Amino acid sequence: QVRLEESGGGSVQPGGSLRLSCIAAGFATRYSCVRWFRQAPGKEREGVASIEFRNGDIGDTSYATSVKGRSTISQDNVKNTVDLQIVSLKPEDSATYYCAARPMSEIYCDKVPTAAFLYWGQGTQVTVSS
Repeated sequence: QVRLEESGGGSVQPGGSLRLSCIAAGFATRYSCVRWFRQAPGKEREGVASIEFRNGDIGDTSYATSVKGRSTISQDNVKNTVDLQIVSLKPEDSATYYCAARPMSEIYCDKVPTAAFLYWGQGTQVTVSS
């Protein structure tokens, strides 16, 4: 059974930073597409950053315009997690952050539609306020 679990959320002041982690159990990330999403109350779910793995190597990464230049999606090989770091946090970054994954296909990871992701975590809350 596949299980994704996010961690690292919390409350932070504007301008601060957070590092979110997503660990996958029962799912081989070696050839996969992983994306971080977020959803704020009353808003649609937004894809934040994607990373693809091809035979264990990192392929393309991509970012939403809203976080581009202040976020990094990466793999922690020691902890076997996919991490999302966001710096210069803004109140509008407040949301529940989810990681999602699916086996890699012929479609580039950043083009995979939200509905095509097979596995989802339960989310971790991020609140940015002073």
